[in-house]
Amino acid sequence: MTSGATSQTTQLDGEVEGATVEDVLDARAPEAGDPVVAVPGAEEDAEDERSHRSTPRSAAFRRFIAEGWGPRPAEDLGAAPSAPFAARRREVLSSLFPHEVLVVPAGTLVRRSNDTDYRFRPHSAFAHLTGLGTDREADAVLVLHPRAGAEGHEAVLYVRPQAGRETEEFFADARYGELWVGVRPTLREFEAQTGITCHDVAALADEVAASMAEGTTTGLRLVPDADPAVTGTVLPLRPTPPEAADDEFVTALSELRLVKDEHEVAQMREAVAASVRGFEEVVRVLPRAVGHPRGERVVEAAFDGHARVEGNAVGYETISAAGNHACTLHWIRNDGAIAPGQLLLLDAGVEVDSLYTADVTRTLPVDGTFTDAQRRVYQAVLDASEAAFAVARPGVRFREVHEAAMRVVADRLSAWGMLPVDAASSLEPGGQFHRRWMPHGTSHHLGLDVHDCAQARREMYLDAELREGMIFTIEPGIYIKAEDELAPEELRGIGVRIEDDVLVTADGVENLTAVLARTPDAVEAWMASLR
Repeated sequence: MTSGATSQTTQLDGEVEGATVEDVLDARAPEAGDPVVAVPGAEEDAEDERSHRSTPRSAAFRRFIAEGWGPRPAEDLGAAPSAPFAARRREVLSSLFPHEVLVVPAGTLVRRSNDTDYRFRPHSAFAHLTGLGTDREADAVLVLHPRAGAEGHEAVLYVRPQAGRETEEFFADARYGELWVGVRPTLREFEAQTGITCHDVAALADEVAASMAEGTTTGLRLVPDADPAVTGTVLPLRPTPPEAADDEFVTALSELRLVKDEHEVAQMREAVAASVRGFEEVVRVLPRAVGHPRGERVVEAAFDGHARVEGNAVGYETISAAGNHACTLHWIRNDGAIAPGQLLLLDAGVEVDSLYTADVTRTLPVDGTFTDAQRRVYQAVLDASEAAFAVARPGVRFREVHEAAMRVVADRLSAWGMLPVDAASSLEPGGQFHRRWMPHGTSHHLGLDVHDCAQARREMYLDAELREGMIFTIEPGIYIKAEDELAPEELRGIGVRIEDDVLVTADGVENLTAVLARTPDAVEAWMASLR
């Protein structure tokens, strides 16, 4: 039985906390097309006539299922370590949009197929502002209500309450019922853990409407694509918004994550450490992967299983690319064999329970030793990486890190006779011929999303100066496809990327992933030590 399997029950909208299903059914007249439901007091099970499954709904069964239970597990009333940091983030957001209602949904469960859902992951802005990670909490909504007659906002977290054992939800709702998905936290638990006032999500519309009716409230902004149901609920409550109001809000939420606080940096260190251990596990299973018809998936399974055990999951789909597959930038099919003499490009990161993720790439010789041709390409990429590290420091523009790496890439490709012009001409805006072999950027911000802060404005991202507390990647690569007739024959089919996670410090940068071998000799020695 899958955790997302839907029982054949009537889904009832607008249930009141603590109300029994009989209360709801009594208050609702049947409509055309409604499934057949039990009449309160009937002694027979009612079934959906279209269904091959049934759930008992007799009055006798309902009384029986609600009885004989001991106490639920004790409530967790401890504050989460993230709570004070999330509170400061909300204060900053409040200062950006005074006197406006701010709505940040967690999102809802997403159907994978038929009656099964994907494992829930909250929207990153919701996680950032509440401190809630893992799979908490589907359908929740964070609202910052302007304080009437005062500055600032009052944060309220709207969540689905824990259902009583006398309700149909308890035993028959496969998405939320306790017998299906486990005991859900109470409102009191959420309040204690987050430090945020918690209300039943059923009150969302009325309380947002009340805030909008306050004379000092000037507008409402929300993350419109996080939860369509919430968007449909709150949009009618506001007057015509200023053009792009929600876009500006989403941009602000993204830019709020550009500089990481102390808690976020600690979470990133945990994610990196777990990822390093995952790479070690991959090296250990490589001999088993070699010769397997889907050796790339042997590698993927090793890392992904490690990520699930040590963290929440992987932060993105693992790229396990052997041989020519390494020249496909986002190779996530991972269905190829791994042959002796090839390189394996592994791009993978563990997402810890707080939802912060590492993003690491190493390119490994399957046999444990680079060939001369492989070493030549690898060294070129390493030199490009070192050039990027050499310029990265506070005050340098983000784009300058990329430019430093590109100068090395263009120089090496020119030396190998692969460019139609000299390296300097290729680096000109009207040239860029070297980008055929490295089409992606050298760096991106990293944090709750693998490509974090993606909605930030250009002047706050690519054109911005590096600041202490920023975390980003440095990941140059060279990808020479097997069928590329512009490349020397001995280099064809070689793809190399080296990706590290970088923290900007007061006077430079710290390579968070430096513990993973980077030079060709160090990679060979590291692999040998694990075998």
